[in-house]
Amino acid sequence: MNDSKALRMAVIGAGPVGLALALHAARSLPSAQITVFDARAVDEDVSADPRTLALSLGSVQLLQRLGAWAAEAAQPILEVHVSQQPSDVLPGLLSLGGPFADRLAAPEVRIRAVDEAVPMLGAVLDYGQVLAPLRQAWLDAAAAEPARLSGRFGTPVAAVKDIERHAVEVDAGIAETFDLAVIAEGGVFVEQAQKAISRSYGQTAWIGRVILDPTSPPGVAYERFTRHGPAALLPLRSAPGAPRQAALVWCVPTDDDPVRELDDMQRVAVLNTLFPASVGRLQGIGPLKSFELGLNAERTLARGRRVMIGNAAQTLHPVAGQGLNLGLRDAFEVVQTLRHPGEDLSAALRRVDWSRAFDRWSIIATTDFLARSFTWSLPGLGAARGLGLAALQTMAPLRSALARRMMFGSR
Repeated sequence: MNDSKALRMAVIGAGPVGLALALHAARSLPSAQITVFDARAVDEDVSADPRTLALSLGSVQLLQRLGAWAAEAAQPILEVHVSQQPSDVLPGLLSLGGPFADRLAAPEVRIRAVDEAVPMLGAVLDYGQVLAPLRQAWLDAAAAEPARLSGRFGTPVAAVKDIERHAVEVDAGIAETFDLAVIAEGGVFVEQAQKAISRSYGQTAWIGRVILDPTSPPGVAYERFTRHGPAALLPLRSAPGAPRQAALVWCVPTDDDPVRELDDMQRVAVLNTLFPASVGRLQGIGPLKSFELGLNAERTLARGRRVMIGNAAQTLHPVAGQGLNLGLRDAFEVVQTLRHPGEDLSAALRRVDWSRAFDRWSIIATTDFLARSFTWSLPGLGAARGLGLAALQTMAPLRSALARRMMFGSR
């Protein structure tokens, strides 16, 4: 940057996105002074958090570069199988006959790592297994350079505000002045203050784990469009000899919830009617937790001397599993933008908004459209979705472009 003094940066929120940005900045901006604030105490064990994350290949590669990738805990995704229950397909289309009619009867898209010449499309692992290596890597970096890198764990931030054209104030009990504040504290939809673009989808996501059929193909992530909403199975790494498991994300209408009153046996029975035959018969289910779903997004990432990334910038429906991946791309681009020598910081922050706009808004628009489409009572909408899946499966170049988009975002 063109400032004569070193850039002083505050990173607020030590989740995966905030810590990834802090680590990347520590390595890419060797003169920057970086302080990480987090409400959790430094000795709090974050490794046991069982929430499941699906990371794209680009996200895996970023964590590998940062030395914070828990390869031994991750289950590679070798194939993504997206399909729709055939009941929504228009009977008139099936009467046309031929191979395309067969695809319409059970519309699906299969994206395979081998077809894209990559070792994996992404990976699945627990939230704690992503966060713990990032936190340890940051603590190690701060211990090696205590004059430049510091962590304020157990220190919640009460307020962040611009105090003049070239400074921002962070109030964490004692007000401190920085050149830039990166806000990476997100949380789930129902806990957040309303942002510029905010809507509830009237949907609930039930999250938990299921036991797979031993014959189910390994490394396959399933997304199933049902009349109630999308449901997904994400493969998990299992210990040798242990039953194979998958993380479940089951989205249903909040006002007409078909899951809440069911017992475990009934839930397994229903799930076995939803997913395609290639999954096999689910053998069991663990405890489920529910979350209200909605969109909550800022119009811009940069505001004054503040930049918002991850869930602080956009909280999305899980239908495409892109929330964390989008946040990590936000983090990477912010740091890359700050690397330009001689550029005014205000101009750099404006460029962050410009450079992230297409990737960010295309993901927001896609997930918003898919989520809202399950609440629309439009004749033929399900058939149109199935037709799109069937057509995509026949178009290899388009399918490959979609795969690259899933793995790396828009470049």
